[in-house]
Amino acid sequence: MVLERIGPMSPDSDPLVARRWPIPSPGPEEVLIRVQACAVCHTELDEIEGRVEARVPVIPGHQIVGEVAKLGAEVESPAIGTRVGVGWIFSACGRCDYCLNDLENLCPQFHGTGCHTHGGYAEWMCAPARFVHPVPDKLSSISAAPLLCGGAIGLRSLRLASLDNGQVLGLTGFGGSNHQVLRLARALYPDSEVMVWARDANQREQALATGAAWAGPTEAAPPAAPMAIIDTTPVWTTVLKALEFLAPGGRLVVNAISKEDSDRDALATLDYARQLWREKSIQSVANVTRRDISDMLALAARHGLLPETRSMPLAKANEALRQLRFGPIRGATVLEVREF
Repeated sequence: MVLERIGPMSPDSDPLVARRWPIPSPGPEEVLIRVQACAVCHTELDEIEGRVEARVPVIPGHQIVGEVAKLGAEVESPAIGTRVGVGWIFSACGRCDYCLNDLENLCPQFHGTGCHTHGGYAEWMCAPARFVHPVPDKLSSISAAPLLCGGAIGLRSLRLASLDNGQVLGLTGFGGSNHQVLRLARALYPDSEVMVWARDANQREQALATGAAWAGPTEAAPPAAPMAIIDTTPVWTTVLKALEFLAPGGRLVVNAISKEDSDRDALATLDYARQLWREKSIQSVANVTRRDISDMLALAARHGLLPETRSMPLAKANEALRQLRFGPIRGATVLEVREF
C-alpha cells in the first residue's frame, strides 16, 4: 500500500494505493523480512497530510513484525526464520556524538521507517540487521506490533517524565500509545495513581478498566495534581490544559512528532502565571532508540503488558487510517499482512 501524494484526508478518502512491487533484495548489511503484521500509527496521518516530510512515493508503516527470509552478504545474525520487529528508527549513523551517547534518536542522519525508507504496509521489506529486534516467544505478532512504536515511545516518555513511585501521573489522550503507558506505569510505579484525560467516553471507560484512578474530559480538573503528564494528542489545547493541571515543579512530556495547525491560535492564550510559572517544565520526545524498543519488548513479555488491538487485513489500510483520523478508536489497529 503506497503513499503517492500528500494532501488532507476526508472521511471518504483513500490516501494509499495498492501496487504490485518486486520483492526487494537486501543490501550487504540488511535482512529481507516477510511481514506478518504492521500496526497503524498516527505518524502515518502526519506523513499523509504533510506535517511530517516523507519520501514520496513511499510504503508507510513502522510497527512491523515478520520473519527473516534472507540475509545480506555481511549479516550473520539474526538467523533466517527468526521473528523480528522493526520500529520507527530504521537507521542512524553510529558515529556522531548523539549516537555515541545513547541518543541515536537525535542523529542528524536518522531515518524513519516507512517515511524516509519503505516500511511495513507490504508483504516484504528490507531493514538493517543492526536495527531489527528479536520478538519474545511470549508475544504474538499482533500483540508485539504496537509495542514497537506506541509502546517504545511511551516507555521513553515515561522515562523522560522522571516520576518517582507514589507520585501522580497524568495522561492526555488515550490512544495507541497512552493506553500502553498506563499499563507500563502500573507495572513500574505501582503506588502511583494515574489520571487520564480523553475526549471520548469509551476511551475514559477503557482507562478506568485498565487501572486509572480517574478519567475525565479535557477540561475537567483531576482530584490530584500530577507531578508528570504525558500528552499524546495532535492538538495544542490539551497542552495548555495539562500545564494548568500540572503540580508545581512538575513536567509535561509532549509525545507527538507534530501538532496540527487547526488550533494553533490556542497558544496565544497561554497564561504564564497560571499555566507555566512555579517551575513547571515542558519536555518534548523525538523518535526512539533501539534500546527503547528492545526494553519495551522485554518489559511487555515479563509483565504481560499486551496492548488492546483489533486486526484488519492489509487491503483495508485506508479504512484503518480513516478510522484513526476521524475516530476515536480503542487501543491499536494492526494490519495483518497476507497476499491480496
